[in-house]
Amino acid sequence: MVILIFTVFLSALGSVVYAQQEENNRINFDQDWRFHLGDTSMPYASGFNDTKWRVLHLPHDWSIEQPFDLKSAAGWQGGYLPGGIGWYRKTFEWNKKDQQHVMIQFDGVYMNSEVWINGHYLGKRPYGYISYEYELTPYLRNGKNIIAVKADNSKLPSGRWYTGSGIYRHVWLRTTSNIYVPQWGTYITTPKVSAQQADIAVRTELKNSNKNKAGITLQTTIIAPNGQQISSISKSLKLDTATNVHTQDIAIRQPELWSPSNPVRYKLVQRIISPDQPDEIYTTYFGIRSIRVNAKEGFVLNEKSIKLNGVCNHHDAGPVGSAVPEDVLYRRLKLLKDMGCNAIRTTHNPAAPELYTICDTLGLMVLDEAFDGWDKPKAANDYGLYFNEWWQKDLTDFIKRDRNHPSIVMWSIGNEVPKFEVALQKKLADVLKSLDTTPGYPGKKRRR
Repeated sequence: MVILIFTVFLSALGSVVYAQQEENNRINFDQDWRFHLGDTSMPYASGFNDTKWRVLHLPHDWSIEQPFDLKSAAGWQGGYLPGGIGWYRKTFEWNKKDQQHVMIQFDGVYMNSEVWINGHYLGKRPYGYISYEYELTPYLRNGKNIIAVKADNSKLPSGRWYTGSGIYRHVWLRTTSNIYVPQWGTYITTPKVSAQQADIAVRTELKNSNKNKAGITLQTTIIAPNGQQISSISKSLKLDTATNVHTQDIAIRQPELWSPSNPVRYKLVQRIISPDQPDEIYTTYFGIRSIRVNAKEGFVLNEKSIKLNGVCNHHDAGPVGSAVPEDVLYRRLKLLKDMGCNAIRTTHNPAAPELYTICDTLGLMVLDEAFDGWDKPKAANDYGLYFNEWWQKDLTDFIKRDRNHPSIVMWSIGNEVPKFEVALQKKLADVLKSLDTTPGYPGKKRRR
């Protein structure tokens, strides 16, 4: 079978990218949720009695727990398993004096997720493979608080493969002060990479939620793979009462280059220093490598021609369904690497964030795919029903989440899409290029 993929290639000069962003104020929020399979009346209300609901820990896929049914509307592609509607609730204690901002982050909920906090509706995300965040701060109470999440996968088939159902990826809670880096707000590129020197540009979004302008110091430190600090710079800034974007340029002498045979990572630590709040600290792991792609040379990594030998990799893992434990995911990827693969394609949607970290550290290159199709559903009830309303938001979140991984060497904006939708293809590619501004795209000036 010939698979038509529209892709946009990464830098012809190079890119420094991070494997994951760690924050000093983010905690895992997977434990002690209550779950009910089936719809019910107003379970998002604070006074709702959920004591008879099942207690479980996330990630969770309720479809894989159900009996197989040859009459299931999901069909053989969906494993003859049911979908349905599921509700999750979590009660937690909070002291509002301890922080200025509180956000909840979902790595993935399948599908049509809706979220409430203390009965207040936060929003809906139809795409079951996208990661997203809501701010809880205005609606938090001192003492007991209740998060409610609805996942609706009742209309099948909703995909052309096994999708799973529910909060099947991790959930996180993060707190910040009034001046902070918003979700996916650090972006790192290199205008130039060689064996002698890598020029690094660190682009940081800074959000100031104070009522007045604020003065801060942004300190950025780079630590080598061997643990040695090799560079540290500071920049004094005056922030408007909005989102501000600032760039810091750093040069690294004789960098160690990332490749499948040498998957080394550096560490970038950013510190927001202000007299009016505790320091905000963000740690970003990144790799340095150069990429060039053309018809004559093919794919060139770090000035060496290399062939991509790999597989298309769906997100589920057999009997565990779509809630794949990290050790299972690592074992599968390690087996692929050991058998000679140097690349995978995330078929046909954004994968779990931990997959890219594993690929960064194992040395597996990734073709990162945003969508299966576009505005014309391939399965009767798939994302194509929501594409026109949501694609720009979902594509933006997808690129900003993943754009800095050293393992990602190509983007795919669609799989087996109609050839006559050239205008739509251009719209998606233009949005992608506006978000990944790595030098070297055709038609763009290279930054020297």
